[in-house]
Amino acid sequence: MEQGHIESIKATRSKIRLQTIAQVLDEFDGSVMELDLHKRNLKYLKMAQSPFSFYRGSSYLFYYDVSRVWFPFHSSPERPTWIQGDLHFENFGAYRNESGFDVFDINDFDEGYVGSYLYDLLRMCVSILLVYRSKELALGKELELSKQKEALFEYITAYVEQIEQFAKRKEDPRSLVFDEDQTQGPIRKLLKKLKKRDAGHLLLSITELAEGSRRFTRTDEMQEPTEAEAAMVRANWPSYLGTLELRTKQPESYYTIKDIVFKHGSGTASIGLNRFYVLIEGKSNQELDDIVVELKEVRGPVPAYFMPYNERFWQQCAHQGQRVTLTQKAMHHEADPLLGYLTMADRHYYVRERSPFKKKLKVDNIADRGDWLNVLQGMGQITAKIHARADVDMQLGMVSHHSEDEIKLAMGEDTEAFKDYIANWALAYVEQVEEDYELFMEWIGQG
Repeated sequence: MEQGHIESIKATRSKIRLQTIAQVLDEFDGSVMELDLHKRNLKYLKMAQSPFSFYRGSSYLFYYDVSRVWFPFHSSPERPTWIQGDLHFENFGAYRNESGFDVFDINDFDEGYVGSYLYDLLRMCVSILLVYRSKELALGKELELSKQKEALFEYITAYVEQIEQFAKRKEDPRSLVFDEDQTQGPIRKLLKKLKKRDAGHLLLSITELAEGSRRFTRTDEMQEPTEAEAAMVRANWPSYLGTLELRTKQPESYYTIKDIVFKHGSGTASIGLNRFYVLIEGKSNQELDDIVVELKEVRGPVPAYFMPYNERFWQQCAHQGQRVTLTQKAMHHEADPLLGYLTMADRHYYVRERSPFKKKLKVDNIADRGDWLNVLQGMGQITAKIHARADVDMQLGMVSHHSEDEIKLAMGEDTEAFKDYIANWALAYVEQVEEDYELFMEWIGQG
């Protein structure tokens, strides 16, 4: 074939793909999220930072693609898994749980839904490659296919082996936690650093004393709410308190509102969603005993637009804030005692504590091959844990079977073939993501 024909074919393929990207972004950011031009610009500037940033901000493009592909390892649609829904490298982190122990786990539940476990695995594997490739290129290294596949195999193998442990009832997802004793490498180092953090760390960084009382420091990111917004939060506060679990509920004075701000500077996928920070009294009136609570607006989960409709799920999770809180309670060993939800101006919100004991794992702290393998092994085990745990103690009837049994059945006996299939698919799709990123940059460059 002549070179001119080849270039024509390439140009046409790129044009068709660019039209697809533009239509998907227009539909979700425009029609679904109702982002105005200013907010879309803010979002796309964040997405333009790197292929990984683009991937984070376009989960609907991922689901648009994968929901149109046949995969041989899907679990039965009749017996779904409660999935995280937007699993990627930066949705893992360290935090202090209800009992005061520092653990490493999933830290984002906004897209929780029920469907095939495979979607979490596929999305996570692509994110691993994007992060790994970015770091290697930044260090001036060549991208070796064998090392990329090795990284994926470490994650997938850890997932498979942990699922098998649960399916054989040799380990219990209800009690398995990834603390300093259960982790190694960069994750263990992160947990040790978190242990040294002072309880007043967050308060001192975002609040100040004014007329003898603590209040939020007003900044570009934390702005004074309008009178109507502040009144709205206060009026709906009792509704939120009514969603808290009785076993961990505190006296009414504990939840006394001291200050409210409107929070700007949300994450990439959260641009356009309202967010408030509320300062409450806490256990006493001591200076650094106040607690920061976040009210975050939430919409329907992205996977729901592409997966089979689940009537049982929506009967229990019609309120999107309740859906997020139930997802977190299902997947975490001990959830935040301030976790709840409310409705304000017909918009759904979930509520959680902005804990001072929370740290992200920085890619810069992953120094070598050994560190990568330690981190990916831990993330693989945790992914298996959240999938297996979500059916354990929930009495809602949304997952009435043991997910680990269904996942093991779907993976089949030849787990090496399963691992190889997932790794090869991720290696192919990451190339698509990087091509999409270039097309996206071209699209926003056109205005």
